[in-house]
Amino acid sequence: MPLFVKVERGIVDKTTFDRYVPAHIAYVKELIAAGYKARTGYWASYGGGMLLFEAESLAAAEAIVARDPLVRNHCVEYELHEWCVVVE
Repeated sequence: MPLFVKVERGIVDKTTFDRYVPAHIAYVKELIAAGYKARTGYWASYGGGMLLFEAESLAAAEAIVARDPLVRNHCVEYELHEWCVVVE
């Protein structure tokens, strides 16, 4: 399955953002359990974060991102890209 990357930047205050982090983590765990091989994290020295996951198509990836609690609650702006692996 193709790999996709959602690169995000927070657009709300930290208190608001942190309110939705537990739901985001639970959502990523659901993606992992469903076989999407998802990983999420944040940049240590730069605001924002990333979600890496597999999906069958760009349309499927867009649907996955749309259900992310950080997106649904307007906490982040993001870019979604297919990531083409060169070396494994």
